Amino acid sequence: MGVIGVQLVVTMVMASLLQKIIPHYSFARWLLCNGSLHWYQHPTEDELRTLAGKQQPKGKNKKDRRYNGHIDNKPLTIPKDIDLHLETKPVAEVDTLALHYFPEYQWLVDFTVAATVVYLITEAYYRLVVPTQEMNISIVWCMLVLAFAVKAVFSLTTHYFKVEDGGERSVCVTFGFFFFVKAMAILIVTENYLEFGLETGFLNFSESAVKFLEKQGLESQGPVSKLTFKLFLAMLCSFIGAFLTFPGLRLAQMHLDALNQTTEKLTQFFLHINFLAPLLMVLLWVKPITKDYILNPPLGKESVPLMTEDAFDTIRLWIIILLCVLRLSMMRYHLQAYLNLAQKCMDQMKKEAGRISTMELQKMVARVFYYLCVIALQYMAPLVMLLHTTFLLKTLGNHSWGIYSDSDTAVSATQASNQPFSELPCPEEKIKATVTQITMALGGLKNIFTPLLFRGLLSFLTWWIAACLFSTSLFGLFYHQYLIVA
Repeated sequence: MGVIGVQLVVTMVMASLLQKIIPHYSFARWLLCNGSLHWYQHPTEDELRTLAGKQQPKGKNKKDRRYNGHIDNKPLTIPKDIDLHLETKPVAEVDTLALHYFPEYQWLVDFTVAATVVYLITEAYYRLVVPTQEMNISIVWCMLVLAFAVKAVFSLTTHYFKVEDGGERSVCVTFGFFFFVKAMAILIVTENYLEFGLETGFLNFSESAVKFLEKQGLESQGPVSKLTFKLFLAMLCSFIGAFLTFPGLRLAQMHLDALNQTTEKLTQFFLHINFLAPLLMVLLWVKPITKDYILNPPLGKESVPLMTEDAFDTIRLWIIILLCVLRLSMMRYHLQAYLNLAQKCMDQMKKEAGRISTMELQKMVARVFYYLCVIALQYMAPLVMLLHTTFLLKTLGNHSWGIYSDSDTAVSATQASNQPFSELPCPEEKIKATVTQITMALGGLKNIFTPLLFRGLLSFLTWWIAACLFSTSLFGLFYHQYLIVA
């Protein structure tokens, strides 16, 4: 079972489902085509000609200008204040075939669903069986999800760099430098204010690496200095911030439009919570709040601890997951607010004087729908990154899903995870020696990359993704609410 085990069977089954079933039953396609989203169809040229009071031309017109034997037809123009009403249509599966970035969006969402199912099954398996000599294969699935999400936002960001205007490129570069400086400032702050555990994890990593190298007969003062480690981490944070710039700006615009178009108070309340969700995640790691007001609230003259630190770590994981579920449930309101931009542009155009060509008007309306999957990717990619970074934090950081878990079981599991694998019986001495060397090497690596290191690193990355999302969306809110109006 250690070689061909439950985890490998689950992985093979899920890979088969991804290949054969998901092309026919796709959760990503259902999110767009479940009937809740309606897009605006662009008017045909005949409809615009009829509204403008112009007849369909029959044959050649004498008024056509001839240059070098060629007929130069003027493009049909109509008044901007024309009485035009756009027709809506539910998003169907056939309509999604022409959308930009639809394959990337579908793959990211469906693979995320598959990876989440694998993770849940693996967590249940580890809860029931508690294997000590198996690699947790759900970690690989979560890392693949993060890789696909980063690839998606990277491809969207490179698209902005190809635009001739250059305005989007300047915004990405500016926010990249801003987040680099912000990351350096955050990494300098002591852990009296932000409790990532990054310092403790790095010290544990350095000491374990030095001991491992000494056992191999090598002298070293550590694999990397603290300054180099933080500089590399700040550079990684700057790239993440640059990639999440336009998703945050777009979220702010959709949030404002969704609030204006929604009349139900409960929906507006959830929209506000959804917008403030990254801020709530950020505050979960602020030590004065978590330690002074949650773990040890002042009740009279004495402070009574409400829960242990391990229990609070578990509650923090659950809060992040619940906020991610809330963001997913609010997706259709944001996407519909984006699709309504077509009608919003038409209403804005009617207030202007002058004329517009029919082709430009059709492009203005059709462009909104054709970029729907780009907006869906910008909405889903940060959500996916937050969710699976949290999963990795729980697994690699050796946290628990239960608030009141059995401490003895947790301690024994931790000790078992830090010990090297036991030698496997083998009939031949050469094979046995090889297996022993491999298991000892893997055990040494597990002693270097300890849960303390992963807990500090993944806590910081989860916090950073939420901080970038809130910073960019807050700037977008200020930009769309005040700067554009001014």
